[in-house]
Amino acid sequence: MDKDCKMLAVTLLMCLSPCILGQLQESQFGEDIYSDLADFDLDIAPRRVPRQVKAMLTKETKPHIQELSIKTTIISRYAFTAVSCTMLNRHSAAAEGVFQFQIPAAAYVSNFTMIIGGRVYQSEVRPKEKKVKQDKGGDARPKNKESGDTRSESEVEVFRMAASIPGRNRAVFLLTYEELLQRRLGRYEHVTSLRPLQLVSRLSLDVTIVDHSPVTFLEVLPLRNAKSYGAAAAASGPSGPKAPAKPEPPVATVIKQDKNVCKVTFGPNIVQQARITTNGILGDFVIRYDVEREMGIGDIQVLNGHFVHYFAPKDLPAVPKNVVFVIDTSASMLGTKIRQTKDALFTILKDLRPGDSFNFISFSSKIKVWQPNRLVPVTPLNVRDAKKFIYMLSPTGGTNIDTAIQTGSTLLGDYLSGPDAHQNSVSLIIFLTDGRPTVGEIQSPTILGNTRTAVQEKFCIFTIGIGNDVDYRLLERMALENCGMMRRINEDADASAMLKGFYDEIGTPLLSDIRINYTEDSVQYVTQHLFTNYFNGSEIVIAGKLTNQSSDSLHVQVTASNSDKNIILETDVPLRQRQVETERHVKAAAVAAAAAAGAKAPASGVTQGSGVKPGLELEGSVAEDFVERVWGFLSVKEGLRSRLRSQTSKEREGHIEQATNLSLTYHFLTPLTNMVVERPEVLADGTMAPAPTTAPATDKVASSANELLDEVEEDTPQSLHREKPGSQSSTVSKTAGKVERRPAKKSITISKTSADGDPHFVVEFPLSKLTVCFNINGEPGHVLRLVSDHKHSGVTVNGKLIGAPVPPGSHKHHRTYFSTITIVVDRPRRAYIEVTPKKLILDGRDRMVLPCDSTVAVESGALSVVIAAKSNVTVTIGGTVSFVILVHQYKNPAPYQKDHLGFYISNSKGLSNSCHGLLGQFLSEDVGLAESPANSSVQGNIKKTTVLKVKDRSVPVIHKTRRIYSGTQSVDCWFARNNAAKLIDGQYEDYVVSHMFETGDWPHGTNRA
Repeated sequence: MDKDCKMLAVTLLMCLSPCILGQLQESQFGEDIYSDLADFDLDIAPRRVPRQVKAMLTKETKPHIQELSIKTTIISRYAFTAVSCTMLNRHSAAAEGVFQFQIPAAAYVSNFTMIIGGRVYQSEVRPKEKKVKQDKGGDARPKNKESGDTRSESEVEVFRMAASIPGRNRAVFLLTYEELLQRRLGRYEHVTSLRPLQLVSRLSLDVTIVDHSPVTFLEVLPLRNAKSYGAAAAASGPSGPKAPAKPEPPVATVIKQDKNVCKVTFGPNIVQQARITTNGILGDFVIRYDVEREMGIGDIQVLNGHFVHYFAPKDLPAVPKNVVFVIDTSASMLGTKIRQTKDALFTILKDLRPGDSFNFISFSSKIKVWQPNRLVPVTPLNVRDAKKFIYMLSPTGGTNIDTAIQTGSTLLGDYLSGPDAHQNSVSLIIFLTDGRPTVGEIQSPTILGNTRTAVQEKFCIFTIGIGNDVDYRLLERMALENCGMMRRINEDADASAMLKGFYDEIGTPLLSDIRINYTEDSVQYVTQHLFTNYFNGSEIVIAGKLTNQSSDSLHVQVTASNSDKNIILETDVPLRQRQVETERHVKAAAVAAAAAAGAKAPASGVTQGSGVKPGLELEGSVAEDFVERVWGFLSVKEGLRSRLRSQTSKEREGHIEQATNLSLTYHFLTPLTNMVVERPEVLADGTMAPAPTTAPATDKVASSANELLDEVEEDTPQSLHREKPGSQSSTVSKTAGKVERRPAKKSITISKTSADGDPHFVVEFPLSKLTVCFNINGEPGHVLRLVSDHKHSGVTVNGKLIGAPVPPGSHKHHRTYFSTITIVVDRPRRAYIEVTPKKLILDGRDRMVLPCDSTVAVESGALSVVIAAKSNVTVTIGGTVSFVILVHQYKNPAPYQKDHLGFYISNSKGLSNSCHGLLGQFLSEDVGLAESPANSSVQGNIKKTTVLKVKDRSVPVIHKTRRIYSGTQSVDCWFARNNAAKLIDGQYEDYVVSHMFETGDWPHGTNRA
């Protein structure tokens, strides 16, 4: 079918008169030109490429984008997008490749990686330094570093990174970003920018929507540019112009919709792209959808100790509103702006409801009030007179923002204190301007202070800015400080449609004074749960952390005011049931993402060799903790808003610190952080400069960075960031645990019992004075139970596997390593430690996030953690159980090298004799060696086969030497083949658990076979 579509596109092009693509006549092509297209690796036969397209490709001087793959997974409205861009430098000389991608303004970049010349350059998120005045010739950035800062003055919009690509070589740019979709006008809207600025050999977009609730509406709009945005927004409004019954999706779009899972793909070939545009600016790919609503308190999802609450009631009567429109009529509004503003106001007047009250104020150098000293009810006569006032508006003079706001606030405040105001009505000012204050008070702090004094928290202010000469920071702060929101309208947008769309969002209030409470002492760090208004078609989202994950239920109470009564909704939410349901649809998301990734495997050798699979591995990891990431995302947003609302410098610094810490924890690029990545150095002859250090061997990492040090360096501990909204302390207080510099230790003694490398398991049997080793050939993404003693000592250790490509010449299909180790402790109180090569999370009395590249010691209750920078982590539980986790990190790794962890058991005295797991089952066992009779099937000429007697089983073994402790020591061991068959109880599958925090019992109920 795809072949037929391609043929049809070519046929249509051949029927066109000469145009930008020219006439398509295959006779014009000769075999000599087809070889020129080989480098571009097109997904269409060369004979089908129009001459003009072929000429554009061959004449390109900048690197060509061979592949642009964008994969998005939306799990319960939380969207995770992975972008992979492969560029080819066809020329012998080095060339600069510029990766540029527009992301939604509300999204946060969470990762950026470059793979150039077979080397991996990983980004790092750092706190943004305070601005220091420098000479124009100075450069604040470190040499050979580039900031991946994506923000303009007020919004995150474009991510841009430039890097030199060696001659006849490829570069792969990998970008990930995350966002929580907002519901507006009864729809969620997901937008993907497709603006590669050139024709792309292989372009693919895959969007997977997985929701706990059934998807009730799904549509894909035509490709949208800036000018068509306003019209599309208006068409979606409840009372806007009627949109087509079924908008036509772009060519090469495939939509598959099931009950809870929807998939949308877009993959135009290079000819189809050229039919849309030849400049590579295709536009925005827009998906709109909605889900079924639960009655009552809404939808609550629970996962790994966090919850997210979606509240969007429906079928409620509208609350009467009191609205004052404050409209800029300064000279800069002359022409299109005032005409579009008038058109929008005429339409808005038609949508005012009986029971509403309203008034208009125009301002320039002078202030004009339509109905002085009052608000008037909505009647046909008043609407007619208001239209006359709007029609007569004439732009002139300057911009007196302060007096306009004061006049509107006084007008609305006096009305609310009078006898005509409805008791449960919603009051708001809609303020519109296209400029900065030029008349009267022009200082923003004074204007904001005057506004707060005039409003006195009695009503909300919604601000709208049109064009490029607007003080958007002033408008944003004015809205945030007065329970409203700000909307930006670009210079070339359809202002009339966007104004109408914005009014539609706030024009139908259903509830006011909403308060959402949860069981006292059952939750903590809850995001905003008090809301002034709830508007029809929107959604309230709250997230938080559960203090007691073993609780059976969570009591939720919602109180609010409607038009004529107070509303109270409350229920008990079954936490365990919600956890199971959330896990189920998270698994569905992982399966769907994996299917999408598998459907279109990366065609570039660079991408395959890198082992990085955006849309599969990355999306799987975010799926497992998406609820926590929703909490982190909302908490950062809330911190940034609180920063803008701050009244004192101390309060502001506290919010900045809290938001910065959270941004670093979740690797978010926000207005408070920078993303820095090392760039490759290319020599004059177009080749890559040699790596600064020798690459580590295949199966071990450089010992200098990862070996167990004879002395622990006495680095000054960095501040320990606590994920506690509102906290103004950067260091952990005494109640959270001690932070201290400890004396240097001469040595660290740990046993050989370990799981490290690929992973290679080593078990030491002290009673028998034997050491046994075996390999586990696991699957990437599997979580393995290493130690299981939950019923007795309360200790459980799980490890998650990550995949890596095999080195050249290897006989293996793939390799796996431990990317995350989680230690769960249930006594005396529940706590956990999660370790990755980059950071450690200690969640005990308080939550702490510690970087693995700093030396630090922390105690929290019965838990003790010591980090030796870039080397190892020692975890001690109650003084009787100790584990050591080696941190294996590579600098500029080869494609087959992955940062990973090694797990060693140092002290197991506190573990019971019933302990189980891949390592735990051997801690209290005794084994012996024996010889079996001759076996002709055994390779070689030996007469006897050595077997290991374990429990009541005989396991064939051979003698081997293994290197442990990052290759610094060798150990002689007896090696059991075949994935440790007969050596371990049960089979490999018995040790695979559903998630990192599972503490379930061994499936056979005993550690005996």
